[in-house]
Amino acid sequence: MTTERVTARVLLLFGDQTEIVADVPPGERAEPERYPAADIAAAVGVPASDLPGVRLTAEVSDNGRLSDWRLT
Repeated sequence: MTTERVTARVLLLFGDQTEIVADVPPGERAEPERYPAADIAAAVGVPASDLPGVRLTAEVSDNGRLSDWRLT
């Protein structure tokens, strides 16, 4: 199994979820995906309320979901 790291950006908080997009120009982005804000905040050491606008890297799993969040 080969893993790939991608860059992503937190767009906003929606309740206890974050909306994550690829860190590319808006015209090239796919629809945002939601991930638990608490999980990302704990992984990168940033309060969940400070996540909007944060740039991250993450591993892409075989099913396309992101994990192993890191600040860029």
